[in-house]
Amino acid sequence: MTASLAPPVYTVGPFVLMLLAIALCPLWVPHWWESNRNKLAVAAALGLPVLALYLARRPAALLGMAEDYVSFMVLLAGLYVMSGGIRLTGDLEATPLTNSVFLAVGTLLASFIGTTGASMLLIRPLLQTNRERRHVKHTVIFFIFLVSNVGGMLTPLGDPPLFLGYLSGVPFAWTFRLWPQWLFMVAVLLLLYFLWDTRRYVHEPLAALRRDRAEIEPLRVRGGLNALGLALVVLAVAFLHAPWREIAIVAVAGVSLWRTPASVRRANGVTAYPMTEVAVLFFGIFLTMIPALELLRVRGGELGVREPWQFFWAAGTLSSFLDNAPTYLTFLALAQGLHLTDEVAGVTHAVLAAISVGSVAMGANSYIGNAPNFMVKSIAEEAKVAMPSFFGYMLYSGAILVPLFVIVTLLFFR
Repeated sequence: MTASLAPPVYTVGPFVLMLLAIALCPLWVPHWWESNRNKLAVAAALGLPVLALYLARRPAALLGMAEDYVSFMVLLAGLYVMSGGIRLTGDLEATPLTNSVFLAVGTLLASFIGTTGASMLLIRPLLQTNRERRHVKHTVIFFIFLVSNVGGMLTPLGDPPLFLGYLSGVPFAWTFRLWPQWLFMVAVLLLLYFLWDTRRYVHEPLAALRRDRAEIEPLRVRGGLNALGLALVVLAVAFLHAPWREIAIVAVAGVSLWRTPASVRRANGVTAYPMTEVAVLFFGIFLTMIPALELLRVRGGELGVREPWQFFWAAGTLSSFLDNAPTYLTFLALAQGLHLTDEVAGVTHAVLAAISVGSVAMGANSYIGNAPNFMVKSIAEEAKVAMPSFFGYMLYSGAILVPLFVIVTLLFFR
């Protein structure tokens, strides 16, 4: 597409408003925003002008985006159905080592069952294990850092932006190239957590520690067959293409719904609400971002973002407060517009790595940076854990994560 055929700048307006609605409505009108019907009204109002424009101008762009939207939603729904069918219960002794192992296992799982799936699978057992302890808040915060965000970096299944990259031409196995950044951040955060939790553990009341040792229950798993379903989804994404990929995922999810006792999902608190919310919001995002992506591909070089470190911080900063999936696509389109060496998906390996790591890892900077963040916070508060406020949480992320990201920049993206 030449510059003369690029959409006018004002057509990006609905996309900007859609992202602002997602970021600000939960803070300004939280009760009104809880309704998925109201979210759909906002998505439709902002998406319809773009729909009308492209029906008249370039209907093929609408068709391509619709295919990506269906693939995206089928994957998320499939992972949600199967991870929600696995019930992990028990109460281990809440030592720093036990908690660190919980976080490490969740971090690894996040890349294969998604950050949302791993978060929902492990947060309740972790809280149950720590229910006798008085100091739990820091454990939930590090859980959000690791399991809900940084962990989902190694496969396209881990976090929505990486799957959108896969749909945009990034090979399935390419994300394994991110293992040095993943391993460095995970190792640093786990070490910090272990030291932090060890210090808090020695200040626990003796009565709490005695109760913790007295009320141990072994871990038990219900719905374990869904683990096989998750493995089949990984294979489907890795080796099949549309529409067979989507047909396979729907079939596996159907078997999961049929064979898993409904009591397992009830005990996990699984409802249709989260997936409906994601479907509604991403309907608006996918529709409104079409002109934004086209404009960036044509005129992205005018913004002055060219180096890997610039992409890392630009994509990461926006992902801290806006949804990281459209942020990833936005900066991928910008990079493609620079006409760099076509090493992967129209960009260099270094630039794509910077966009990927920034979009995934910096989603941990705020409660609204990634969908599981707020879900984990809500579940922790239901368990009577006094979680920090929106800005209180950012004091933790600013003190812990921002220095870590500076070091990551110096090591990997200079």
